[in-house]
Amino acid sequence: MFKQNGFFMVLVPRITNALPALILLASSALMAGCASSNAGNVYSRDAAQSAHVVKTGVVEQIRAVRIEGTKSYVGTAAGAAVGGLAGRGVGGGTGRDIATVAGAVAGGLAGAASEEMLTRRAGLEIIVRLDNGQTMAIVQEDGGENFFVGQQVRVLERGGTFRVTP
Repeated sequence: MFKQNGFFMVLVPRITNALPALILLASSALMAGCASSNAGNVYSRDAAQSAHVVKTGVVEQIRAVRIEGTKSYVGTAAGAAVGGLAGRGVGGGTGRDIATVAGAVAGGLAGAASEEMLTRRAGLEIIVRLDNGQTMAIVQEDGGENFFVGQQVRVLERGGTFRVTP
C-alpha cells in the first residue's frame, strides 16, 4: 500500500520517535495547569460566595518559605508511560522487554520528581498579632501582596483554612 520511499514510510518513524517527547510535554502542561494556588489573593471556586470569619491584627514577622509541590500519581504515570515507550524502542526480544520495564521505572521516578518540581511554590510565613492578643503563624503562597512588619492586616478563616490579606 505504501511505497518504501514514500511520504508515509518516512513520516511514521519520525512521529514514533517523537511520541515520548510529545507525551512528556503534554503531561507537563497538564500538571502545571492542575496546580492550584495557595496565595492570599487567590480563592478556590468553592470559597467564592461563602462566609469567612475576619480578624484584624498587625504583622510581627515575615519569613520566606518554600511550599512543596504536589505528589500525586499524575507525574509518575505520565513518566512511566513515556519511559516505557522510549524503552520499547530499544533492541528486540527479551532485551526490548527489559528496556521497556527499565524505561517505565526510570520514567516513573523522573515523572514524580518533575511533578513535585513543577508545582513547588515560593511562600511566606506571616506572624500576626491579632487585636485580641492572640498570635498566629500563617503560611501561604507568595501572591505579591508585599507584606511588611507593622502592617495592619486581616486574617480570614473559613473551615480551618486561614489567609492573610492587606
